[in-house]
Amino acid sequence: MNRINQKLQADKKLLSIYFTAGYPQLTDTVSIIQNLEKSGIDMVEIGLPFSDPLADGPTIQASSTQALKNGMTTETLFNQLKDIRKTVSIPLIIMGYFNPILQFGVEAFCKKCQEVGIDGLIIPDLPVDVYNDNYKTIFEKYSLVNVFLITPQTSEKRIQFIDSISNGFIYMVSSASVTGSQTGFGNKQLAYFKRIETMKLKSPQIIGFGISTNETFNQAIKYAKGAIIGSAFIKHLKHEGVSNIDRFVKQIRP
Repeated sequence: MNRINQKLQADKKLLSIYFTAGYPQLTDTVSIIQNLEKSGIDMVEIGLPFSDPLADGPTIQASSTQALKNGMTTETLFNQLKDIRKTVSIPLIIMGYFNPILQFGVEAFCKKCQEVGIDGLIIPDLPVDVYNDNYKTIFEKYSLVNVFLITPQTSEKRIQFIDSISNGFIYMVSSASVTGSQTGFGNKQLAYFKRIETMKLKSPQIIGFGISTNETFNQAIKYAKGAIIGSAFIKHLKHEGVSNIDRFVKQIRP
């Protein structure tokens, strides 16, 4: 069974952390993942930096720009991760835009993911229909979970379709804004969380965007299997580097 599915079956609420590969320094990728696992994180999303990150707010955009300046490439990331499974056992997901994956070659990329021990992919700009028609069989061939995003604007019909072809969890974007642009959840977002909860989807949901504190983490996990933190962790890396990761995690989940 895929590590993501194993983790989803655990009788606990999950905390997933996103960071940009190659940031703050090009060679920090592996030590960040190792430190996150030691800190008790359940899953890690490794951001593949891209020059035009449409869904990302200023914090993650800046980290992507810096990572690219540092020399991060798809090939470099795979080289960095080649021995990751000797020291890390939690699920690892690559989150990135479709263009670099297409340039690398979709099947070649998926094969490389399987070789280094990546469990899943999140590709925000790959339409679910295009995935289902053209790439689903490739992902399945290499035992990769593909994680789809839904937002408050996603229609019920679309959500049902996404749920029907999902083989992991659904990434529930808390608002239509970019990452890192909000603090806390308002009534509209809580109503959206409740609406999805009542749909009784087969796929667990993990909420992302707008989670940066213990309070917002606890709000999110009332309605979902877990929560994802990105921008707040990138800010931590900016100010403290790879040290004190444990302290950051304890602020979110004491």
